[in-house]
Order: sequence, then structure tokens, then C-alpha cells
Amino acid sequence: MRDTGWAAVVAGLGAWLPPTVLTNADLAGQLDTSDEWIRSRTGIRQRRVIAPGEATSDLAVEAGLRALKSAEASEADVVVLATSTPDHPCPATAPDVADRLGLMGVAAFDVSAVCTGFVYALGTVTGLIASGYARSALVIGADTFSTILAPNDRTTRAIFGDGAGAVYLRAGLATEPGALCGLHMGSDGSRSELIEVRAGGSRQRSTGRPAEPADTYFTMAGRPVFAQAVRNMAASVRRTAQRAGWDMHMIDRVVLHQANARILAAVADQVDLPADRFPSNIDRVGNTVAASIPLALADASADGGLTAGQRVVLGGFGGGLTWGSVALVWPDLTAIGPEPAPGA
Repeated sequence: MRDTGWAAVVAGLGAWLPPTVLTNADLAGQLDTSDEWIRSRTGIRQRRVIAPGEATSDLAVEAGLRALKSAEASEADVVVLATSTPDHPCPATAPDVADRLGLMGVAAFDVSAVCTGFVYALGTVTGLIASGYARSALVIGADTFSTILAPNDRTTRAIFGDGAGAVYLRAGLATEPGALCGLHMGSDGSRSELIEVRAGGSRQRSTGRPAEPADTYFTMAGRPVFAQAVRNMAASVRRTAQRAGWDMHMIDRVVLHQANARILAAVADQVDLPADRFPSNIDRVGNTVAASIPLALADASADGGLTAGQRVVLGGFGGGLTWGSVALVWPDLTAIGPEPAPGA
């Protein structure tokens, strides 16, 4: 297919969180931890978790419905679901999500890049729209990491929460607000062991031996991941700004994957931008993996921290290792987010 000259333009934004709130105090009642320990290391005070029997697709459908409503759209040519916690190892979860959204027959597939998944999905849709294959697309980031965390691991259980966020994109002009530009993506597979679930794939299954129980859960090497995240997200933000034709000081907002409050502060320092240009909701939702960027966008839009006409860079870092970022001028849209937490 030839390049049509079309750009992928953000036209709708939706988000969803499961109703159940898990506070630091709740975790302190289950594990050897405390509210002060968690807040000082992560900046997180609570997160949302799915109820028994719920799955990633349930959150993805809710976020997708809200993005479609935000865009006043009822159709999409493509559904791309960024997730590392699919409903099943096989098949992909996106076709089920598309069907439940009433989008039967459209192309639908998963993208697995852990916390960079949403940026990778945006990059994929950018190509599909530019090629002329699609005129519209729904990109959803959804994860339920509560299902793959070791019950007694105070570090990972303190960090991660469940959630979903989605954007609706349409074909448009590269010069209009909402058009994605300056895309950058990268990876380093030599450090894949830093963020992983060791068991469950063909590598472990081909041994013919049962998986060790600990290997069925998510693991992360905190210190080296911190350093890699700061270095690669900062470099990616700079490269994306350059590709968009922006000087760094021209960027109004940098909406990063909500990994850790200290990582966000360190990236701000690395790119020499004020911390108040980095919207964050990690204190309320934790690290929601592929959902974190659209959830942060929805929160920033709702509280007035993100307004039409601002130059915005979105950036992520995750397992693989993977990283990436993309730029856009924020469009005039109304985000449709989740209900407030019970009692909020």
C-alpha cells in the first residue's frame, strides 16, 4: 500500500478503572509493609484491582466504549489492544473486545510490549492509517497485573494496579490538532531478564518439567529498571521532540508511563523541564502498565492540567526492554473517564 499522506489524529479518549480500591493500609494488613514505606518509594497511596472472575477484556471494553462515545463514533476499521495480561495465552484478546464493542469483522489484534504497549500500538495504527488501510482505529491499553503478582511480594503488589484507557483515532491532516508526529520506538532484548514472567511460555513448557511456583509470577529488578527507565525515556522524549520540530522548552506537557513517582521526577530532571509539566495520577491508581498513559491523559484532561492547543509528548518504558514516545498538539475533546473511587 502506498503512503496516502494521511496522519493518525486523536479524536476521542476514554478510561476505566475497576471499582475495588486497594489502599496501602489494606496491603499493610496483609504484608510486611506500611503506608509510609510504599509512599516514600513509589508515591502510591492506592490502586484499583479487578474482582474475582473479571478479566482484562472487561476493562478494555469499558474503556473502548468511552473512547467511542468521546469521539461520537460508532465504527472503527481496526482495534489494537496493548496488554501483557491477555484473557488467555491463545487466542488474542482484541477480537473478543472488538466483538463486544459491536465492531464485528474488523481487524483486531494484541500488542505486547508491557508498559510501552500503548505507544507501540499508537505507532502501529499510525502506519495503518498512513498506508490507507484504515480510516479509523481504536487503541486500547488494558492490564490486570493483580492476576500475575506473587501474593507475598510486597514490592510488586505495592506498585501495580488494574485499569484500561483508550483513544479513538481517525485519518486527518498532519497539520491539525491531535495528529501524531515525531514517533520514536526502541528496544534492548539483551536485558529482557529485568522484567519478566519466567514460566508459561514455550521456553519453559518445552522442558517438559512443571513450572516452579515462583516462576509463574511477575518479577522485576528494581534498581537496574529504574536506571534504564530514566535514561531511555528521557532520550526518547528528546528524540521525539526533535522529530516533531520542537525545542524542549516548547513542550507544554510530558505524559509518561506512570511507573514510579521518583522515575517521573528523574526524567523531568534529565530533560530539564519543570516537574509541573509532567501530569501524574500514580498516587491514585498505581502502575497500570499499558493503561497508564491513557489513564493519565484522561485524569489530566478532567482536572484541567491538559488543554487544547498544548504541545504534548507521550512516553513509555517497559519489559523487553522496550521504550518509545510520540508527540501531538492536544485536540479539543471531552474525555470520558471512570467513576470516582467509592467514598472519594
